[in-house]
Amino acid sequence: MKQDNFNIIIAGYGGQGVLTLADIIARAAFIEGYDIKQAELHGLAQRGGSLQIHVRFGKKVFSPLVEKGKADLIISLDALESLRASNYANKNTNMVTNKKIFRINEDVEKILSKLKNYGEVYAVDADKIVEEMTGNVTSVNIFLLGFAVLKKLLPLKKENVLKAMEEKIRPEFLAENREVFKRALK
Repeated sequence: MKQDNFNIIIAGYGGQGVLTLADIIARAAFIEGYDIKQAELHGLAQRGGSLQIHVRFGKKVFSPLVEKGKADLIISLDALESLRASNYANKNTNMVTNKKIFRINEDVEKILSKLKNYGEVYAVDADKIVEEMTGNVTSVNIFLLGFAVLKKLLPLKKENVLKAMEEKIRPEFLAENREVFKRALK
């Protein structure tokens, strides 16, 4: 890691695995020896409610909250949620977003074009890929995590992320999630 701290915003809706994704990233950072802080910001954190989680790690982290304009990475499980989280972005922020929009009948490309004012935007059709692999979309969060690791947008080692997944994902779902993670690495 070049800087002292790495700042991540994870955005989506309750029930999409936003909390699980944040916990895996935080655990992987802990395994690598970083100090970690994490905070949830939400309106309705229940299933279907908008949810943002801040994860910060580095040598020494004093606050769990990412300042506006200071995110290094935004991972979003919904394109509209990427737009909502964009106030944490700057011209160097990388964004990894699912191309899906769950809430409204809005043009995805229109939303993605609004994100071009920030750093690199990676729009991935994660729903389609994961559903083709597993028959459902419950592992979209893990696919986007794997994509961020593949592109080196997240300064954590693949093996430590896999180790964190073993600790945070229930055993009956682990094999499928490992396969989804590995598929994202291709």
